[in-house]
Amino acid sequence: MAQANSVIVLDFETTGLSPNMGDRAIEIGAVKLVNGAVVDSFQQLMNPGFRVSSFIENYTGITNAMLRTAPSCEEVMALFGEFIAGENLIAHNASFDKRFLDAELERVNTPYSGEFSCSLLVARRLIQDAPSHKLGELVRHKNIEHDGVFHRALADAQMTAKLWLTMIEDLEQLGVSNPSFEFMQTISRTAKSKVDKLLLKQTRL
Repeated sequence: MAQANSVIVLDFETTGLSPNMGDRAIEIGAVKLVNGAVVDSFQQLMNPGFRVSSFIENYTGITNAMLRTAPSCEEVMALFGEFIAGENLIAHNASFDKRFLDAELERVNTPYSGEFSCSLLVARRLIQDAPSHKLGELVRHKNIEHDGVFHRALADAQMTAKLWLTMIEDLEQLGVSNPSFEFMQTISRTAKSKVDKLLLKQTRL
């Protein structure tokens, strides 16, 4: 079984909410974890081929001037496909990032074999007392060290990785030693009211 602490944590910044509506990625950030340690990272702006809105410029801090000199989405995603080859993947609100990953990799005909798990869904079950489950709120709630930068891809991927490892540590303190990636996926699909029962069963294995 794959270990939960050996994964690639990724985050996209994009021109909007949906690749089906013509939105594209404008930045990818990712960190590679092996046995809970960051061993590599990937960060790159990418030019979507059109101007981004002033809202996106203000939200991300990524300007049209920055994107003008960036390589194309296709160039960047071909390299990123190599970076994630064979690895399981984590993102906060993974359904969003997976949509863009799938759409961008499809354009460069690059499949990937790893599976996704969502740190947001896991956090909703393991950190039920958080005021909200936005990444910034969870980082503050769990007193995770951060530099205050959010909505840039590498910074968000780094924060998500720290949150992911914190949740693994919490599980280990509850007696779930060395949880697998598949177990984290199971947590994300379990009803909140049944999580305690699931964890109790796992500690008895």
